Amino acid sequence: MFIVLLKFSTNKDQVSQFMDGHKAWLQRGFDDGVFLLAGTLQPGLGGALLAHDTSLSDLQGRVNDDPFVAENVVTAEISEMAPARADDRLKFLLG
Repeated sequence: MFIVLLKFSTNKDQVSQFMDGHKAWLQRGFDDGVFLLAGTLQPGLGGALLAHDTSLSDLQGRVNDDPFVAENVVTAEISEMAPARADDRLKFLLG
């Protein structure tokens, strides 16, 4: 499982220009079953994703395809997590 932080960079002012492409990229991640959760880092610092069922190299390639990343609107940080405990609703993540 991976936690992806997408933190705004110096090109933050270009968000609106690449938002449609970013939303389409997010939808592909959900459609492919890789993204489990997406949201905003508060207060307005960028976004975060929870990803699973992928390799680090595949996820890095996917993240690099995000228009926000490609156009330096955000910088991406990927952290790998090995889940050890989970609420019953999330047991499927324990693999």
